[in-house]
Amino acid sequence: MEAKGRVFKYGDNVDTDVIIPARYLNTSDPKELATHCMEDIDKEFARNVKQGDIIVANKNFGCGSSREHAPIAIKESGVSCVIASTFARIFYRNAINIGLPILECDEAVKSIEAGDELEIDFDSGIIKNNTKNQEYQGEPFPEFMQNIINCGGLVNYIKTQQAK
Repeated sequence: MEAKGRVFKYGDNVDTDVIIPARYLNTSDPKELATHCMEDIDKEFARNVKQGDIIVANKNFGCGSSREHAPIAIKESGVSCVIASTFARIFYRNAINIGLPILECDEAVKSIEAGDELEIDFDSGIIKNNTKNQEYQGEPFPEFMQNIINCGGLVNYIKTQQAK
């Protein structure tokens, strides 16, 4: 599986209240959540993000409340991957559960800038920065986790396993 897109770059400790503000949690509609994704940190994000774009952030991305709404809003907005130096553990698991690809790679985060064009190979963890002609080695998921993401999340994965 691969991703290709333009970078939106953020700093440290991007918490779930910034990813999807609590005032919008009265809905579980993914399309509605996506219209408010990142609005408290980047008012233009929802209008400017395109299918396949990539979020890059520093350390502790997704800290705060343990709501699945945050990765759902990101995925539904069209983001194909989040790359960070580190992820909050609950966000990490929630992202996998809903099928949002994420990669940890501190080297890439330090070099990548907003607007850079990236290509990501999830099988190998290779991140190519086409803008700067650089390559970074991210930490790829084990095969079973890639299968969960490829199925669109844990529920869909379990359904395919039960159908076998």
